[in-house]
Amino acid sequence: MEEFPLDVIRNFSIIAHIDHGKSTLADRLLELTGTIKKKETGKNEQVLDKLKVERERGITVKAQTASMVHSSNGKSHLLNLIDTPGHVDFAWEVSRSLAACQGALLLVDASQGVQAQSISVFHIAKERGLTIIPVLNKIDLPAAQPERIAAQMQSTFGINPADILSISAKTGKGVESVLQAVIDRIPAPQSDKNAPAKAFLFDSLYDRYRGVISLVNIQNGILRKGDKIASCHTRKKYEIAEIGIMYPEEVSTDILCPGQVGYIACNMKESSEAHIGDTLHRVGEPVPPMPGFKPSKAMVYAGIFPVDSSDFPKLEESIKRLTLTDRSTLHMDVFRQRLEDEYDANIIITAPTVPYKVLYRDGTEKFISNPTEFPDMSDSTTKVSEIQEPIVKASIIVPEEYFGDMMELCYSRRAEELDHRYLDAGSDASSSRIILTCVIPLSEIVTDFFDQLKSRSSGFASFDYEDAGYQKSDLAKMVFLLNGKPVDALALIVHRSAQDTIGRAWVKKLHKVIPRQLFEVPIQAAIGKKVIARETLSANRADVTAGLYGGHYERKLKHLENQKEGKKRLKRIGTVDLPQEAFFDILKR
Repeated sequence: MEEFPLDVIRNFSIIAHIDHGKSTLADRLLELTGTIKKKETGKNEQVLDKLKVERERGITVKAQTASMVHSSNGKSHLLNLIDTPGHVDFAWEVSRSLAACQGALLLVDASQGVQAQSISVFHIAKERGLTIIPVLNKIDLPAAQPERIAAQMQSTFGINPADILSISAKTGKGVESVLQAVIDRIPAPQSDKNAPAKAFLFDSLYDRYRGVISLVNIQNGILRKGDKIASCHTRKKYEIAEIGIMYPEEVSTDILCPGQVGYIACNMKESSEAHIGDTLHRVGEPVPPMPGFKPSKAMVYAGIFPVDSSDFPKLEESIKRLTLTDRSTLHMDVFRQRLEDEYDANIIITAPTVPYKVLYRDGTEKFISNPTEFPDMSDSTTKVSEIQEPIVKASIIVPEEYFGDMMELCYSRRAEELDHRYLDAGSDASSSRIILTCVIPLSEIVTDFFDQLKSRSSGFASFDYEDAGYQKSDLAKMVFLLNGKPVDALALIVHRSAQDTIGRAWVKKLHKVIPRQLFEVPIQAAIGKKVIARETLSANRADVTAGLYGGHYERKLKHLENQKEGKKRLKRIGTVDLPQEAFFDILKR
């Protein structure tokens, strides 16, 4: 490791929208530098996507890191690739990956063009002062339009088309030039070998036997095996038991020098101790922490329950371990699948909610993310002055022919301040794309907005959003009553404009999934004291008159009256048990 001084180190990441070929390019780079062997039988497939869910869905969820050695101009260079996810939901992963880099490859699919996620990550990288190398991928596809997309990149990012590299990561064409550009264009990291040791923690993973493994970028000084280190954020002290680089699996090197990227194992037990963005230093040699890093803020909440209530402790442990290896568990479906794949958990996830801000008349405020705690606005004793909900600034990039559908979708989700402009006036009008911006409540996009967006635009629209604070809103808590008793797990927070539609739809849904009881069950949706929708589940009845033949009609009536009395009594004392399957059915929209 000492043979790699600062001037031969390059730290870079790959920025791309989901499915633009990022993991495939990483595979080719690893092959070209001899880090992984070329397979005779076939290609190496997504070496850095290590999770089962990543391979199944073909997406990168968890940022990975790999070091490569490449010879150029008679010198061996150490290249550290810090992989970033490209999906809209993993922006937190992206920003911390970029903090450890000096440059980035901006990868754009030559058939699909610039998409929303690439734009937002490009701006994060630009703000951090990273050197951007534009790369056009998939030029081997019949649908590729390199000249048009290059013009688009010029108008969107202000990039000179002469700087753009054209490659095909799948076939390996032009990938050599990418390695050369990384060495020629990206600056070496700035650090001081003789200053006190300072390491920036940008990721962590969990090993069953060694505890938490932290991925670090050495800013100053040198770290060796056996050094005693401390965290700036938690003030806890550790001893480095193992230190090395990801090549692409862990290779122990006993030392990391300035500018290098590697991993350290230091008997850290709890995931919560590894704060992403934290600064590590030698014990007794404090250093100023890295600026501008704050713990991530949750924007969407969902409750998780085990199907069997005795599994609570096991579930809690599984979630702790999972959040350790992946803080960005925003993608609820991916999170559920990983819990089931990796920890055999059998779980129910409640409908996602967002944090609402409740302002009281005495000037205090409170954040509420659980619908059961939401105040009843019709009750004058609650002393609530107003309720605010989180809003986001959304940008949608869409081909012109789907523009009308997108406008309709946004309006149906209570969007305001809609604005649009053309990204590129193509040679023919049908190929031009529009960027649509609007302010939209977060609660309207957390459930199935993305699905709707994709299906209404035949998969062509791309979507990105950023936090835009809070605004006053007319909201109410909807409670569902089964036989007059409220069901807590089904409480919802709805906007007044949609309360009737939602109430009716959910009551109909419950009517379908609740099994019939021995007594009649009214299913009601209520806001405050007012019931806004109702369905009645009729009772299961035994045929009590089956054994009666002939005789007076009143004989039958007597039996039926007795049955009716019994059902009345049952209804008073009976409870309706909502089966777990019913929860699943309801939450699938």
